[in-house]
Amino acid sequence: MNTSFDSSELIHRQTRKHIQHNEPHYSSPSPTSPPKQTTNKIITNIPFILIGLTISSLFFYTFPLTKPYPTTHYPESSSSSSSLFSLPTRRILLEEPTTNTGGSGSGGGGGGIMTRVPGGVRGKRKRVVVTGGAGFVGSHLVDRLIERGDSVIVVDNMFTGRKDNLLHHIGNPNFELIRHDVVQPILLEVDQIYHLACPASPVYYKFNPTNVMGTLNMLGLAKRVGARFLLTSTSEVYGDPLQHPQAETYWGHVNPIGVRSCYDEGKRTAETLAMDYHRGAGIEVRIARIFNTYGPRMCLDDGRVVSNFVAQALRKEPLTVYGDGKQTRSFQYVSDLVEGLMRLMEGEHIGPFNLGNPGEFTMLELAQVVQETIDPNAKIEYRPNTEDDPHKRKPDISKAKELLGWQPTVSLREGLPRMVADFRQRLSGESKGSVSAA
Repeated sequence: MNTSFDSSELIHRQTRKHIQHNEPHYSSPSPTSPPKQTTNKIITNIPFILIGLTISSLFFYTFPLTKPYPTTHYPESSSSSSSLFSLPTRRILLEEPTTNTGGSGSGGGGGGIMTRVPGGVRGKRKRVVVTGGAGFVGSHLVDRLIERGDSVIVVDNMFTGRKDNLLHHIGNPNFELIRHDVVQPILLEVDQIYHLACPASPVYYKFNPTNVMGTLNMLGLAKRVGARFLLTSTSEVYGDPLQHPQAETYWGHVNPIGVRSCYDEGKRTAETLAMDYHRGAGIEVRIARIFNTYGPRMCLDDGRVVSNFVAQALRKEPLTVYGDGKQTRSFQYVSDLVEGLMRLMEGEHIGPFNLGNPGEFTMLELAQVVQETIDPNAKIEYRPNTEDDPHKRKPDISKAKELLGWQPTVSLREGLPRMVADFRQRLSGESKGSVSAA
Protein backbone atom coordinates (compact mmCIF):
# COMPACT_ATOMS: atom_id res chain seq x y z
CA MET A 1 0.00 0.00 0.00
CA ASN A 2 2.72 2.48 0.82
CA THR A 3 4.54 1.85 -2.38
CA SER A 4 1.58 2.45 -4.62
CA PHE A 5 0.66 5.57 -2.64
CA ASP A 6 4.12 7.05 -3.11
CA SER A 7 4.09 6.30 -6.81
CA SER A 8 0.67 7.88 -7.28
CA GLU A 9 1.74 10.98 -5.34
CA LEU A 10 4.86 11.35 -7.45
CA ILE A 11 2.88 11.05 -10.71
CA HIS A 12 0.38 13.61 -9.43
CA ARG A 13 3.07 16.18 -8.57
CA GLN A 14 4.86 15.85 -11.92
CA THR A 15 1.56 16.23 -13.82
CA ARG A 16 0.65 19.35 -11.82
CA LYS A 17 4.09 20.90 -12.40
CA HIS A 18 3.78 20.29 -16.16
CA ILE A 19 0.37 21.95 -16.27
CA GLN A 20 1.65 25.02 -14.33
CA HIS A 21 4.61 25.34 -16.68
CA ASN A 22 2.38 25.49 -19.75
CA GLU A 23 -0.04 28.06 -18.27
CA PRO A 24 0.56 31.77 -19.30
CA HIS A 25 2.48 33.83 -16.73
CA TYR A 26 0.88 37.05 -15.56
CA SER A 27 2.85 39.57 -13.45
CA SER A 28 2.14 43.10 -12.35
CA PRO A 29 4.34 45.76 -14.01
CA SER A 30 7.27 47.13 -12.02
CA PRO A 31 6.61 50.55 -10.57
CA THR A 32 9.91 51.81 -12.08
CA SER A 33 9.28 50.75 -15.71
CA PRO A 34 7.38 53.29 -17.93
CA PRO A 35 3.96 52.25 -19.12
CA LYS A 36 3.77 51.15 -22.72
CA GLN A 37 0.86 53.49 -23.29
CA THR A 38 2.94 56.60 -22.39
CA THR A 39 5.73 55.54 -24.73
CA ASN A 40 3.30 54.94 -27.55
CA LYS A 41 1.73 58.38 -27.00
CA ILE A 42 5.14 60.14 -27.27
CA ILE A 43 6.01 58.27 -30.45
CA THR A 44 2.62 59.19 -31.89
CA ASN A 45 3.11 62.96 -31.12
CA ILE A 46 6.65 63.29 -32.57
CA PRO A 47 5.46 64.36 -36.06
CA PHE A 48 3.27 67.12 -34.55
CA ILE A 49 6.22 68.40 -32.44
CA LEU A 50 8.48 68.59 -35.49
CA ILE A 51 5.81 70.42 -37.48
CA GLY A 52 5.44 72.99 -34.65
CA LEU A 53 9.20 73.66 -34.47
CA THR A 54 9.35 74.14 -38.24
CA ILE A 55 6.50 76.64 -38.23
CA SER A 56 8.08 78.62 -35.34
CA SER A 57 11.44 78.79 -37.10
CA LEU A 58 9.87 80.05 -40.31
CA PHE A 59 7.91 82.69 -38.40
CA PHE A 60 10.92 84.15 -36.51
CA TYR A 61 13.08 84.06 -39.64
CA THR A 62 10.44 85.94 -41.64
CA PHE A 63 9.55 88.44 -38.87
CA PRO A 64 12.73 89.05 -36.74
CA LEU A 65 12.31 90.85 -33.41
CA THR A 66 15.36 93.15 -33.95
CA LYS A 67 16.95 94.61 -37.04
CA PRO A 68 20.29 92.93 -37.76
CA TYR A 69 23.51 94.93 -37.78
CA PRO A 70 24.79 95.82 -41.22
CA THR A 71 27.60 93.67 -42.45
CA THR A 72 31.02 95.33 -42.22
CA HIS A 73 33.15 94.85 -45.31
CA TYR A 74 36.91 95.09 -44.93
CA PRO A 75 38.94 96.05 -47.97
CA GLU A 76 41.46 93.49 -49.01
CA SER A 77 45.13 94.30 -48.73
CA SER A 78 47.76 93.21 -51.21
CA SER A 79 50.26 92.82 -48.41
CA SER A 80 51.03 89.28 -47.36
CA SER A 81 51.01 90.38 -43.72
CA SER A 82 47.23 90.89 -43.87
CA SER A 83 46.46 87.25 -44.52
CA LEU A 84 44.02 85.33 -42.38
CA PHE A 85 46.92 83.72 -40.56
CA SER A 86 48.64 86.95 -39.52
CA LEU A 87 48.74 87.76 -35.83
CA PRO A 88 46.36 90.38 -34.42
CA THR A 89 48.08 93.69 -33.78
CA ARG A 90 45.97 95.57 -31.26
CA ARG A 91 42.36 96.13 -30.41
CA ILE A 92 40.62 98.37 -32.94
CA LEU A 93 39.68 101.75 -31.52
CA LEU A 94 36.02 102.58 -31.97
CA GLU A 95 35.31 104.99 -34.80
CA GLU A 96 32.45 107.18 -35.86
CA PRO A 97 30.02 105.65 -38.39
CA THR A 98 31.36 106.48 -41.83
CA THR A 99 30.20 105.63 -45.31
CA ASN A 100 32.51 105.34 -48.29
CA THR A 101 30.36 105.62 -51.38
CA GLY A 102 33.22 104.83 -53.72
CA GLY A 103 33.69 106.33 -57.15
CA SER A 104 33.67 110.06 -57.83
CA GLY A 105 30.86 112.43 -57.08
CA SER A 106 27.68 111.81 -55.15
CA GLY A 107 26.45 109.29 -57.64
CA GLY A 108 29.32 106.86 -57.28
CA GLY A 109 28.33 103.29 -57.70
CA GLY A 110 30.75 101.80 -55.15
CA GLY A 111 29.52 99.84 -52.19
CA GLY A 112 29.30 101.48 -48.76
CA ILE A 113 31.61 100.73 -45.83
CA MET A 114 29.76 101.16 -42.57
CA THR A 115 31.13 100.98 -39.03
CA ARG A 116 28.67 100.84 -36.15
CA VAL A 117 29.62 102.50 -32.86
CA PRO A 118 27.53 102.82 -29.69
CA GLY A 119 26.56 106.43 -29.13
CA GLY A 120 28.11 106.63 -25.67
CA VAL A 121 31.69 106.18 -26.86
CA ARG A 122 31.85 108.63 -29.76
CA GLY A 123 34.70 111.10 -29.56
CA LYS A 124 36.55 109.12 -26.86
CA ARG A 125 39.89 110.70 -25.95
CA LYS A 126 43.01 108.57 -25.76
CA ARG A 127 44.03 107.11 -22.42
CA VAL A 128 47.80 107.30 -22.16
CA VAL A 129 50.14 106.02 -19.47
CA VAL A 130 53.60 107.58 -19.11
CA THR A 131 55.99 105.59 -16.95
CA GLY A 132 58.61 107.86 -15.44
CA GLY A 133 56.26 110.75 -16.12
CA ALA A 134 57.47 112.77 -13.11
CA GLY A 135 61.00 112.92 -14.49
CA PHE A 136 62.75 115.40 -16.73
CA VAL A 137 61.61 114.23 -20.17
CA GLY A 138 58.43 112.52 -18.94
CA SER A 139 56.96 115.64 -17.36
CA HIS A 140 57.42 117.63 -20.57
CA LEU A 141 55.74 114.83 -22.50
CA VAL A 142 52.82 114.87 -20.04
CA ASP A 143 52.44 118.62 -20.65
CA ARG A 144 52.03 118.05 -24.38
CA LEU A 145 49.61 115.14 -23.98
CA ILE A 146 47.40 117.06 -21.55
CA GLU A 147 47.48 120.05 -23.87
CA ARG A 148 46.30 117.80 -26.70
CA GLY A 149 43.33 116.69 -24.61
CA ASP A 150 44.39 113.15 -23.71
CA SER A 151 43.66 111.46 -20.40
CA VAL A 152 47.10 110.83 -18.86
CA ILE A 153 48.16 108.44 -16.10
CA VAL A 154 51.68 108.94 -14.74
CA VAL A 155 53.36 105.94 -13.10
CA ASP A 156 56.55 106.85 -11.23
CA ASN A 157 58.39 105.61 -8.14
CA MET A 158 59.97 109.06 -7.60
CA PHE A 159 63.51 107.65 -7.59
CA THR A 160 64.65 110.45 -9.91
CA GLY A 161 61.28 112.05 -10.64
CA ARG A 162 59.88 115.01 -8.72
CA LYS A 163 56.29 115.84 -7.86
CA ASP A 164 57.13 119.49 -8.43
CA ASN A 165 57.36 118.74 -12.15
CA LEU A 166 53.65 117.84 -12.18
CA LEU A 167 52.11 120.15 -9.58
CA HIS A 168 50.48 122.30 -12.25
CA HIS A 169 48.37 119.30 -13.33
CA ILE A 170 47.04 118.43 -9.89
CA GLY A 171 43.26 118.86 -9.92
CA ASN A 172 42.96 118.32 -13.66
CA PRO A 173 40.34 115.58 -14.21
CA ASN A 174 42.38 114.29 -17.16
CA PHE A 175 45.48 113.71 -15.01
CA GLU A 176 46.29 110.95 -12.54
CA LEU A 177 49.52 110.22 -10.65
CA ILE A 178 50.32 106.74 -9.30
CA ARG A 179 53.39 106.14 -7.16
CA HIS A 180 54.51 102.72 -8.32
CA ASP A 181 57.71 100.94 -9.34
CA VAL A 182 57.33 99.32 -12.76
CA VAL A 183 59.51 96.39 -11.74
CA GLN A 184 56.21 95.24 -10.19
CA PRO A 185 53.25 94.59 -12.53
CA ILE A 186 50.36 97.04 -12.66
CA LEU A 187 46.90 96.69 -14.23
CA LEU A 188 45.52 99.67 -16.15
CA GLU A 189 43.16 100.23 -19.07
CA VAL A 190 44.99 102.42 -21.61
CA ASP A 191 45.38 102.92 -25.35
CA GLN A 192 49.05 103.97 -25.44
CA ILE A 193 52.08 103.34 -23.23
CA TYR A 194 55.09 105.68 -23.25
CA HIS A 195 57.72 103.70 -21.35
CA LEU A 196 60.30 106.19 -20.02
CA ALA A 197 60.84 104.74 -16.56
CA CYS A 198 64.58 104.20 -16.11
CA PRO A 199 67.33 106.26 -14.51
CA ALA A 200 69.36 107.78 -17.34
CA SER A 201 72.32 109.11 -15.37
CA PRO A 202 75.31 107.00 -14.30
CA VAL A 203 74.90 108.38 -10.78
CA TYR A 204 71.52 106.64 -10.52
CA TYR A 205 71.30 103.75 -12.98
CA LYS A 206 74.21 101.89 -11.36
CA PHE A 207 72.10 101.62 -8.20
CA ASN A 208 68.68 100.99 -9.70
CA PRO A 209 68.75 99.39 -13.16
CA THR A 210 65.12 98.85 -14.24
CA ASN A 211 65.41 98.37 -17.99
CA VAL A 212 64.60 94.67 -18.24
CA MET A 213 61.92 93.95 -15.63
CA GLY A 214 60.16 97.28 -16.07
CA THR A 215 60.03 96.84 -19.83
CA LEU A 216 58.82 93.25 -19.49
CA ASN A 217 55.96 94.30 -17.22
CA MET A 218 54.89 97.15 -19.46
CA LEU A 219 54.96 94.92 -22.52
CA GLY A 220 52.79 92.49 -20.60
CA LEU A 221 50.33 95.30 -19.91
CA ALA A 222 50.33 96.27 -23.59
CA LYS A 223 49.59 92.66 -24.52
CA ARG A 224 46.70 92.36 -22.04
CA VAL A 225 44.90 95.55 -23.06
CA GLY A 226 46.01 95.83 -26.70
CA ALA A 227 47.84 99.16 -26.22
CA ARG A 228 50.51 100.59 -28.49
CA PHE A 229 53.88 100.58 -26.74
CA LEU A 230 56.73 103.08 -27.18
CA LEU A 231 60.15 102.25 -25.72
CA THR A 232 62.57 105.08 -25.05
CA SER A 233 65.90 103.43 -25.72
CA THR A 234 69.20 105.28 -25.85
CA SER A 235 72.21 106.10 -27.98
CA GLU A 236 74.19 104.09 -25.45
CA VAL A 237 73.17 100.94 -27.34
CA TYR A 238 75.93 101.96 -29.80
CA GLY A 239 78.52 101.85 -27.00
CA ASP A 240 81.88 103.38 -27.97
CA PRO A 241 81.05 103.44 -31.68
CA LEU A 242 83.35 102.52 -34.51
CA GLN A 243 80.94 104.16 -36.97
CA HIS A 244 80.46 107.92 -37.10
CA PRO A 245 77.82 109.29 -37.22
CA GLN A 246 75.70 106.44 -35.90
CA ALA A 247 72.83 105.15 -38.04
CA GLU A 248 70.10 102.81 -36.84
CA THR A 249 71.61 99.98 -38.89
CA TYR A 250 74.79 100.04 -36.77
CA TRP A 251 74.81 97.22 -34.19
CA GLY A 252 77.14 98.95 -31.78
CA HIS A 253 80.39 98.33 -29.90
CA VAL A 254 79.48 97.70 -26.27
CA ASN A 255 81.38 96.28 -23.29
CA PRO A 256 78.92 93.73 -21.82
CA ILE A 257 80.62 93.58 -18.39
CA GLY A 258 81.68 97.21 -17.87
CA VAL A 259 80.50 99.69 -15.26
CA ARG A 260 77.99 101.14 -17.73
CA SER A 261 76.78 97.80 -19.09
CA CYS A 262 73.75 97.59 -16.77
CA TYR A 263 72.38 100.57 -18.70
CA ASP A 264 73.80 99.88 -22.18
CA GLU A 265 72.96 96.18 -22.28
CA GLY A 266 69.74 96.73 -20.35
CA LYS A 267 68.45 98.99 -23.10
CA ARG A 268 69.61 96.58 -25.79
CA THR A 269 67.71 93.81 -24.01
CA ALA A 270 64.66 96.06 -23.74
CA GLU A 271 64.72 96.56 -27.51
CA THR A 272 64.96 92.79 -27.97
CA LEU A 273 61.95 92.22 -25.73
CA ALA A 274 59.93 94.84 -27.58
CA MET A 275 60.62 93.25 -30.96
CA ASP A 276 59.93 89.74 -29.64
CA TYR A 277 56.54 90.87 -28.29
CA HIS A 278 55.85 92.50 -31.65
CA ARG A 279 56.74 89.42 -33.68
CA GLY A 280 55.39 86.80 -31.29
CA ALA A 281 52.31 88.46 -29.79
CA GLY A 282 51.40 91.05 -32.42
CA ILE A 283 51.94 94.04 -30.10
CA GLU A 284 52.34 97.41 -31.83
CA VAL A 285 55.70 98.73 -30.66
CA ARG A 286 57.74 101.86 -31.36
CA ILE A 287 61.44 102.25 -30.49
CA ALA A 288 63.24 105.59 -30.04
CA ARG A 289 66.99 105.86 -29.47
CA ILE A 290 67.45 109.10 -27.58
CA PHE A 291 70.67 111.09 -27.72
CA ASN A 292 71.83 113.63 -25.10
CA THR A 293 68.93 115.87 -24.10
CA TYR A 294 68.86 118.99 -21.92
CA GLY A 295 66.37 121.55 -20.69
CA PRO A 296 64.38 122.72 -17.67
CA ARG A 297 63.54 120.22 -14.89
CA MET A 298 66.77 118.24 -15.23
CA CYS A 299 68.14 117.00 -11.92
CA LEU A 300 70.67 119.49 -10.58
CA ASP A 301 73.34 116.94 -9.69
CA ASP A 302 72.66 113.87 -11.82
CA GLY A 303 76.15 113.59 -13.27
CA ARG A 304 75.28 114.43 -16.89
CA VAL A 305 77.56 116.92 -18.52
CA VAL A 306 75.12 119.76 -19.33
CA SER A 307 73.49 119.81 -15.90
CA ASN A 308 76.92 119.51 -14.27
CA PHE A 309 78.34 122.50 -16.15
CA VAL A 310 75.29 124.71 -15.59
CA ALA A 311 74.99 123.94 -11.87
CA GLN A 312 78.73 124.41 -11.32
CA ALA A 313 78.79 127.73 -13.15
CA LEU A 314 75.82 129.07 -11.19
CA ARG A 315 77.44 127.98 -7.92
CA LYS A 316 80.74 129.63 -8.92
CA GLU A 317 82.48 126.27 -8.98
CA PRO A 318 85.02 125.07 -11.59
CA LEU A 319 83.60 123.22 -14.59
CA THR A 320 84.84 119.64 -14.39
CA VAL A 321 86.07 118.22 -17.70
CA TYR A 322 86.93 114.52 -17.74
CA GLY A 323 89.89 113.43 -19.84
CA ASP A 324 91.23 115.87 -22.43
CA GLY A 325 87.77 117.30 -23.21
CA LYS A 326 87.88 116.23 -26.86
CA GLN A 327 85.05 113.72 -26.53
CA THR A 328 82.07 114.79 -28.64
CA ARG A 329 78.37 114.79 -27.86
CA SER A 330 75.21 116.05 -29.56
CA PHE A 331 72.68 117.96 -27.48
CA GLN A 332 68.98 118.31 -28.26
CA TYR A 333 66.48 120.50 -26.43
CA VAL A 334 63.72 118.63 -24.61
CA SER A 335 60.84 120.09 -26.64
CA ASP A 336 62.38 118.71 -29.84
CA LEU A 337 62.60 115.26 -28.28
CA VAL A 338 58.98 115.32 -27.09
CA GLU A 339 57.84 116.25 -30.58
CA GLY A 340 59.78 113.32 -32.01
CA LEU A 341 58.35 110.86 -29.48
CA MET A 342 54.78 111.89 -30.22
CA ARG A 343 55.30 111.66 -33.97
CA LEU A 344 56.78 108.22 -33.56
CA MET A 345 53.89 107.02 -31.40
CA GLU A 346 51.24 108.32 -33.80
CA GLY A 347 53.08 107.12 -36.92
CA GLU A 348 53.06 103.73 -38.58
CA HIS A 349 56.77 102.89 -38.36
CA ILE A 350 58.29 100.67 -35.68
CA GLY A 351 61.82 102.00 -35.72
CA PRO A 352 64.26 102.15 -34.15
CA PHE A 353 64.67 105.88 -34.79
CA ASN A 354 67.56 108.09 -33.71
CA LEU A 355 66.16 111.17 -31.97
CA GLY A 356 68.90 113.70 -31.40
CA ASN A 357 70.51 116.89 -32.63
CA PRO A 358 73.28 116.21 -35.17
CA GLY A 359 75.12 119.34 -34.03
CA GLU A 360 78.36 117.99 -32.52
CA PHE A 361 80.32 119.64 -29.69
CA THR A 362 83.44 118.66 -27.80
CA MET A 363 83.28 118.92 -24.03
CA LEU A 364 85.56 121.97 -24.15
CA GLU A 365 83.28 123.66 -26.70
CA LEU A 366 80.28 122.98 -24.46
CA ALA A 367 82.13 124.45 -21.49
CA GLN A 368 82.81 127.58 -23.52
CA VAL A 369 79.12 127.95 -24.41
CA VAL A 370 78.23 127.63 -20.71
CA GLN A 371 80.85 130.27 -19.84
CA GLU A 372 79.40 132.63 -22.46
CA THR A 373 75.85 132.07 -21.14
CA ILE A 374 76.49 132.21 -17.38
CA ASP A 375 79.93 133.32 -16.30
CA PRO A 376 82.85 134.14 -18.63
CA ASN A 377 85.23 133.86 -15.65
CA ALA A 378 84.26 130.28 -14.79
CA LYS A 379 87.30 128.05 -14.42
CA ILE A 380 87.79 124.65 -16.07
CA GLU A 381 89.15 121.79 -14.01
CA TYR A 382 90.42 118.59 -15.64
CA ARG A 383 89.90 115.17 -14.06
CA PRO A 384 90.70 111.58 -15.13
CA ASN A 385 88.24 110.18 -17.63
CA THR A 386 85.59 107.71 -16.54
CA GLU A 387 85.62 104.05 -17.60
CA ASP A 388 84.01 103.12 -20.93
CA ASP A 389 83.21 106.75 -21.74
CA PRO A 390 82.36 106.94 -25.49
CA HIS A 391 84.76 109.08 -27.50
CA LYS A 392 82.23 110.23 -30.11
CA ARG A 393 78.49 110.52 -30.29
CA LYS A 394 76.51 111.99 -33.21
CA PRO A 395 73.17 110.76 -34.59
CA ASP A 396 72.31 110.15 -38.19
CA ILE A 397 68.68 111.32 -38.27
CA SER A 398 68.01 110.74 -41.99
CA LYS A 399 65.45 108.03 -41.17
CA ALA A 400 63.50 110.28 -38.79
CA LYS A 401 63.51 113.10 -41.32
CA GLU A 402 62.17 110.88 -44.08
CA LEU A 403 59.62 108.75 -42.24
CA LEU A 404 58.55 110.97 -39.33
CA GLY A 405 59.05 114.38 -40.88
CA TRP A 406 61.01 115.31 -37.76
CA GLN A 407 64.19 117.24 -37.08
CA PRO A 408 65.32 119.40 -34.13
CA THR A 409 64.67 123.13 -34.34
CA VAL A 410 66.23 124.52 -31.12
CA SER A 411 69.97 125.17 -31.17
CA LEU A 412 72.22 124.82 -28.13
CA ARG A 413 72.75 128.56 -27.81
CA GLU A 414 68.98 129.09 -27.96
CA GLY A 415 67.94 126.35 -25.55
CA LEU A 416 70.70 126.63 -22.94
CA PRO A 417 69.51 130.03 -21.54
CA ARG A 418 66.06 128.52 -20.87
CA MET A 419 67.65 125.73 -18.86
CA VAL A 420 69.88 128.21 -17.01
CA ALA A 421 66.85 130.27 -15.95
CA ASP A 422 65.19 127.16 -14.48
CA PHE A 423 68.37 126.08 -12.66
CA ARG A 424 68.96 129.57 -11.28
CA GLN A 425 65.45 129.69 -9.83
CA ARG A 426 65.75 126.27 -8.22
CA LEU A 427 69.22 126.93 -6.84
CA SER A 428 68.07 130.18 -5.32
CA GLY A 429 65.21 128.32 -3.68
CA GLU A 430 67.67 125.82 -2.24
CA SER A 431 69.90 128.58 -0.87
CA LYS A 432 66.92 130.33 0.76
CA GLY A 433 65.83 127.06 2.32
CA SER A 434 69.29 126.37 3.74
CA VAL A 435 69.54 129.90 5.19
CA SER A 436 66.13 129.67 6.88
CA ALA A 437 67.01 126.23 8.28
CA ALA A 438 70.24 127.61 9.75
